[in-house]
Amino acid sequence: MEKNFKQLMREIKALVFDIDGVLTDGSLMLFENGELGRSFNTKDTYAIRRASDAGLITAVISYASTDNLRGRLQSVGMKEVYLHCTDKKEKLGEFCLAYDLDPSTVLFMGDDLPDLQAMLSCGLPVCPADAAHEIKAICPYVSPYPGGRACVRDVIEQVLRVQGKWE
Repeated sequence: MEKNFKQLMREIKALVFDIDGVLTDGSLMLFENGELGRSFNTKDTYAIRRASDAGLITAVISYASTDNLRGRLQSVGMKEVYLHCTDKKEKLGEFCLAYDLDPSTVLFMGDDLPDLQAMLSCGLPVCPADAAHEIKAICPYVSPYPGGRACVRDVIEQVLRVQGKWE
């Protein structure tokens, strides 16, 4: 019998997220000095900290490459920050090897085609409400929240509640 997403959440040891379209709404701000900026939701960053404090391994695998992203994400408890990744599936494999994780214990939240192969290789692919149709089609759970608008909080809270670690 196939497990539902709540049953799969019980076995999750690591949470991996894309940045643009998941942790953000996909918008980029261009500042006068040429720097790019992104807006993060405090509900999402709070949940990342809670997950990290609860013992889950948290990571970002993203094509984004803005230098200031690493510090910001690490400051909210993101254990690993992999930027400018052109092959997310390969990077996910390296992450699993580094932490001795079975891919079946990894949740990957992505939103678009560059995430697809990595999502297919993990135990629990999930996505925000505004993800591409091809991504929604492979996810046992689609958050009712869009990218950058607490979809990460939604997923983390559910994982921690199922595992008895939210309280």
